[in-house]
Amino acid sequence: MRAEEVHLPNPLLPHGADPSVVFHRGEFLLIQSEQAREFVLRRATNVAGLASAPKVSIAPPLCCNVWAPELVWLRGRWWIYYAKDDGTNANHRMYTMESVGDDPAGPYVERGKVGDATNDLWAIDGAPFEFDGKLFFVWSGWPVNHDGQQNLYLAPMSDPATISGPRVLLSQPDQPWERHGLPLQEGPEPLIRDGRLFIVYSASGSWTDDYCLGLLTFKGGDLLDPKQWVKSPQPVFAKANGTFGPGHNSMVHDATGSWWNVYHAIDESGGGWKKRSIRAQPFTWDAKGVPVFGKPRARD
Repeated sequence: MRAEEVHLPNPLLPHGADPSVVFHRGEFLLIQSEQAREFVLRRATNVAGLASAPKVSIAPPLCCNVWAPELVWLRGRWWIYYAKDDGTNANHRMYTMESVGDDPAGPYVERGKVGDATNDLWAIDGAPFEFDGKLFFVWSGWPVNHDGQQNLYLAPMSDPATISGPRVLLSQPDQPWERHGLPLQEGPEPLIRDGRLFIVYSASGSWTDDYCLGLLTFKGGDLLDPKQWVKSPQPVFAKANGTFGPGHNSMVHDATGSWWNVYHAIDESGGGWKKRSIRAQPFTWDAKGVPVFGKPRARD
């Protein structure tokens, strides 16, 4: 069944944020953090089925403030990338767990911190990706050791658990639409189709109505050269139709070739973090092979 033929409840899940979704071996898998202390996994044969799929708990890492798990099938294993701290936000860093077998529900083995070789600074929302046979890691981090701005950084990896070179400043929030609440870029999601590479990211404060999605496009050449990336001048997915703060998304395609944008948003202006719910809707591609997300749907 193609995306345009599927009726999706909106919201898909009445509570939640930062969804990570994978389509693997005929199944949609959705993972998220609950109460910032455990991971829950849902699995279904179609996107709509995630709404009623039972939750499976995955053994959480020890302490504290566990955010935004990213589920990735990479080189024959499942990996979960997540941010955690020791009870102090400034100490958030990226970590990963590796599955023992090929079941996304685990068990998993802790592989430790996924750290930049050149510094030890605040980091969240990391995601690995493979392009032209090489591994890379993209994440959101502080430029210095205090809060106030979040940039996107990129680094090479020698394996799915190890950053093998210095971080590169890929992008920073220099546009007005990236600076509501605070100048923030976070939630970077690699998107690869027909040999083209994009990074979709979230911009502005996630607690604001103006949280939205931005787009970076790789032109070719040296992937670690920021000059080879182009930022779209306007957000590619923003508040509309009574839906506020749409962001921190995950993109996935199914066996029919349909593409899905799974994200969180709120229905109430000023609703902030406590009112977030998880949504899903199809998206398309233009004649140049660039993703077209349209506008968020109104609530059912």
